Amino acid sequence: MSLKHSDPPWNYLSQASATSLQSFELSRLNHAANLRREIGALLDQWLEETSQALLARWLLENPVVLRDMQSQVAGAIESAALPGDDADPHAEFRPPEIRPKLVRQVKPRASSAGERG
Repeated sequence: MSLKHSDPPWNYLSQASATSLQSFELSRLNHAANLRREIGALLDQWLEETSQALLARWLLENPVVLRDMQSQVAGAIESAALPGDDADPHAEFRPPEIRPKLVRQVKPRASSAGERG
């Protein structure tokens, strides 16, 4: 994407009437607002794409979590009642609870001079 650089039309602006200058100003502000709206949409799209890529990277680095999630989903599908079973057809399906792997955090030790005093 290349940036469009343009110099203001000095000759036109220096000779324009107040009404023409107001019209020019409003058209530039409208264009700026449209660009801002497009930038916001692009930022939202960029954040969504980046977060999905980071999730994929995290799953690659934590294959145990992915394997656990797959087994929990498979177990839920196997235990779900099929149409025609004696189970209540109006029962609410509850997916298995997925718990994130807990990471033990180690607290830094205080300096020996600070604890003994």
